[in-house]
Amino acid sequence: MTDNIPLQPVRHKKRHDNKRRDGCCPWSRCCGGGDFRPRTVWLGHPEKREQRYPRNVINNQKYNFFTFLPGVLFNQFKYFFNLYFLLLACSQFVNELRLGALYTYWVPLGFVLIITIVREAVEEMRCFLRDKEVNSQIYSKLSTRGTVKVKSSGIQVGDLIIVEKTFFPDFYHKGSCFLRTDQLDGETDWKLRLPVACTQRLPTAADLLQIRSFVYAEEPNIDIHNFIGTFTREDGDPPVSESLSIENTLWASTVIASGTVVGVVIYTGKELRSVMNTSNPRHKIGLIDLEVNCLTKILFGALVVVSLVMVALQHFAGRWYLQIFRFLLLFSNIVPISLRVNLDMGKMVFSWMIKKDSKIPGTVVRASTIPEQLGRISYLLTDKTGTLTQNEMVFRRLHLGTVAYGMDSMDEVQSHVFSAYTQSQNGENASLYPPHDLQASRAPGATKVRKTISSRVHEAVKAIALVHNVTPVYESNGVTDQAEAEQHYEDTCRVYQASSPDEVSLVQWTESVGLTLVGRDQSSVQLRTPSGQILNFTILQAFPFTYESKRMGIIVRDESTGEITFYLKGADVVMAGIVQYNDWLEEECGNMAREGLRVLVVAKKSLTEEQYQDFEARYVQAKLSVHDRSLKVATVIESLEMEMELLCLTGVEDQLQADVRPTLEILRNAGIKVWMLTGDKLETATCTAKNAHLVTRNQDIHVFRPVTTRSEAHLELNAFRRKHDCALVISGDSLEVCLKYYEYEFMELACQCPAIVCCRCAPTQKAQIVRLLQERTGKLTCAVGDGGNDVSMIQEADCGVGVEGKEGKQASLAADFSITQFKHLGRLLMVHGRNSYKRSAALSQFVIHRSLCISTMQAVFSSVFYFASVPLYQGFLIIGYSTIYTMFPVFSLVLDKDVKSEVAMLYPELYKDLLKGRPLSFKTFLIWVLISIYQGNIIMYGALLLFESEFVHIVAISFTSLILTELLMVALTVQKWHWLMIVFIGQYVTAITLVSCLPLYILKYLRRRFSPPSYSKLTS
Repeated sequence: MTDNIPLQPVRHKKRHDNKRRDGCCPWSRCCGGGDFRPRTVWLGHPEKREQRYPRNVINNQKYNFFTFLPGVLFNQFKYFFNLYFLLLACSQFVNELRLGALYTYWVPLGFVLIITIVREAVEEMRCFLRDKEVNSQIYSKLSTRGTVKVKSSGIQVGDLIIVEKTFFPDFYHKGSCFLRTDQLDGETDWKLRLPVACTQRLPTAADLLQIRSFVYAEEPNIDIHNFIGTFTREDGDPPVSESLSIENTLWASTVIASGTVVGVVIYTGKELRSVMNTSNPRHKIGLIDLEVNCLTKILFGALVVVSLVMVALQHFAGRWYLQIFRFLLLFSNIVPISLRVNLDMGKMVFSWMIKKDSKIPGTVVRASTIPEQLGRISYLLTDKTGTLTQNEMVFRRLHLGTVAYGMDSMDEVQSHVFSAYTQSQNGENASLYPPHDLQASRAPGATKVRKTISSRVHEAVKAIALVHNVTPVYESNGVTDQAEAEQHYEDTCRVYQASSPDEVSLVQWTESVGLTLVGRDQSSVQLRTPSGQILNFTILQAFPFTYESKRMGIIVRDESTGEITFYLKGADVVMAGIVQYNDWLEEECGNMAREGLRVLVVAKKSLTEEQYQDFEARYVQAKLSVHDRSLKVATVIESLEMEMELLCLTGVEDQLQADVRPTLEILRNAGIKVWMLTGDKLETATCTAKNAHLVTRNQDIHVFRPVTTRSEAHLELNAFRRKHDCALVISGDSLEVCLKYYEYEFMELACQCPAIVCCRCAPTQKAQIVRLLQERTGKLTCAVGDGGNDVSMIQEADCGVGVEGKEGKQASLAADFSITQFKHLGRLLMVHGRNSYKRSAALSQFVIHRSLCISTMQAVFSSVFYFASVPLYQGFLIIGYSTIYTMFPVFSLVLDKDVKSEVAMLYPELYKDLLKGRPLSFKTFLIWVLISIYQGNIIMYGALLLFESEFVHIVAISFTSLILTELLMVALTVQKWHWLMIVFIGQYVTAITLVSCLPLYILKYLRRRFSPPSYSKLTS
């Protein structure tokens, strides 16, 4: 426990998603949120700070106690729709403008506001409780009083925090540890982190408080891959200063995978790298809400025109300006206040239906205001790891050129390996002659072929077992303790730890065929043969995998023979120029890649002692260079990478989530373009895209070459422009260059692609791509992810969908909709999204029709009576019209559907029609307006003409006709009846019948009971 690494407190499964960038309050400068500057942090002495730092708190709330009510009211009345009704209600306090009782206008408005305030209050309370849970997490802090417990919100810059192991015990005995960063950058590779060297000589962790030391760190920034700082110990003689880099850091939202570390807190609160890479959460408004808002503006314009026409027909006589306002109030039903209530209640019903759907269990709706957005998605942007894939690698194929071994023939490989190491104990060269081949050795031709294959299989398996960065870790299983398990290499206690899951799958495969990795440290590797013999190899040099080199290598010495061998494995694009000439590598790599397998080429080269000594001298000299060190080191390594012997190809599959392929096919047939944005490597992302059929078999793939300058980007864009119906694969760095110089041109080309794969994407880049799609196309976007690095993308998209997976719940908590599997996305869009949009469109237009009908009747009534501003219906009639009398029948349209859910899933082309916005358009709006005007005129003029002699009852007659017309229109509009619709519509007929007949029946029954007729005695 003496590891001392400049780090931030690890928050296991902790949310940094919705964190506001402005800190804990709007006055961020007062809370220590001024300009970012470099800092000097004294170990264990937070009081020695040179500047004020933000508190280490998470605050996802939109309001506080004082700003809640003003904030909610402001957000409601900043839109024209609600502001109009507020002004309308306030006008009734003016006597000259009053048309009836105050409750006529204030009750509907108050009802709308109460529903909104209650909904916002519930969401704020949930958010507050989640924040409180996170901020109250307990950590161990090193202090002069020993180890004390401290809440997350109480951690300060300069504190020494003890972070315990999460998975496995420490296996590097020099203070190193492994780190998981999938919540931060999406990479599942485990990173090695190194301690500050001079602190490793301290006897105990408590001695860190006794030394006089500080860390000088750079200012906070969004770069999660780099860090610049120094560690200085002043009480030494002489003082010790040590440089710090990314290898000495542990960012928030990462998890310790091994060991226990003691770290000094450098950044907190809004200065965390994870927070700075998270975009501001925005208040999402549905497109249908914006469209309805636009229609209400048109209706308001019509209201003004009608009022002016009425006053103009009076020749602007008298106080005509007051008459204009009175007519505005009289025809105010043209803009229906119940429209907002009906839509909000409809969205709540849609959200409830999604949560109760048994075919997509576990689905949670966190944003109940935008379910209809799911019915108009044009672009789907998805993460890869954990979303499309399970992040579980399975070894599928070993190819030796002349023969290939699949999953069904691995027993042959096991037989070759077993034979090789069994016979090696009986003779020096017996490994070339497996036992079952001894009889056949008399046949010269057959013996040579079998010997060659057996030898090649043995060499390939040994190479795969050696060239990797996997470390076997032993832990207690309840029967055997850790020390004993490590000493005897217990299989039941061993787990593999590595920086990449496909590395583990390769080593697990070699174990399954008989050659087991049982031990490894920084200088040696131990393998166990099928016969139980331990093979020891000394690691002379190791060259790790980098994105630029696309390969990794290792030089080992066999302790039993003294042979020195250089093993190398990497991507086929780079290995093709390194291995000896062959005529099968390119073809077989292509075949395996088309099957969606990750292909690695494995090669070796034997070195003499003199060759290695010469290489080592040049390699050490290159590493000591001050200028162009990386280039010189790479040049020396490349001197070995020539004419290497090709051993084999390996094919590893990253297993997809259940039903990913049919789901992507459904989305593609529905007219939705799918983009995959991942932080993973280019080769991995390309393989997954092929395997998931994101890129179909008949589509070409254009891999965008790495570009760094404007001219390179221009040339590469021109090359891509010449391709047709071609999927694009591009890295995050190249994407950034293209967007910097040719944003419009790139987006124009990208939007024409059937599919796009963006690899090595930073979290902020994902959000930027979503934003550009929205701005350039004006179409709706949906983002799907499961990790903390997907939060920015999810929050930026019009619809954010989080998948609850192995990477925690950060994404699902920040998303608008949370699902448990990617395959549920198909039903969420095709069924619920489609139904929600069509129902919302029908409901909104019918509510407008209902209001225009009664407004038309009012206009006819006023025109008949010499354009007088006298209301046709007053008081309770005008309120009851849109509530008690017609609300439930009209609202029952939220249960209507045109096709069954099975048909919607079977024919996703039905979804494509919605992308044009036809269910709610100016054309459909105009049709409903004409219908309303026609019906309003017929009802009013019909009542006036047919019942002219009973003019006193015109109000009752016309109102009854209006109610019956609305009920009949609902019945004609419904496409498929639901039993609740019958209840809603039939309840009015039932109510009228009961009111008219039931009292009479009750009186008749009472009379017969207490005063029976004379004949009753006879009949009884």
